[in-house]
Amino acid sequence: MTLTGSDLLARVKELGDVSKSDLVREAGYVSTKKDGGERLNVTAFNEALLEAKGVGLGDGSGNGKGGRSLSYVATVQGNGNVLIGKAYSALLDLSPGDEFEIKLGRKVIRLVPVGGADEEE
Repeated sequence: MTLTGSDLLARVKELGDVSKSDLVREAGYVSTKKDGGERLNVTAFNEALLEAKGVGLGDGSGNGKGGRSLSYVATVQGNGNVLIGKAYSALLDLSPGDEFEIKLGRKVIRLVPVGGADEEE
């Protein structure tokens, strides 16, 4: 059973300082792959956690503090960098120094927290 809302927030608080994988697993965001292996549904967990904290990701119309809604679009800058932005970092509860493994796919870039579980979507 996957936890949502106040139940999810309570469980995350109860678990304290554990790995992201353990949080996802303990909150019930796990499924079984065809080969019988475990699949952590990190995206679903993150979305449920954001929703539980009052941050909706729905239609993008947004009623955020700054008056602008997040566009969920990043642009390559003149120097070749791709800037994610502070609002996204805050939504994901990222801190300075957090590290990510860069996974490249066909026209896709995924950032996976170092030591975190990757997901197959």
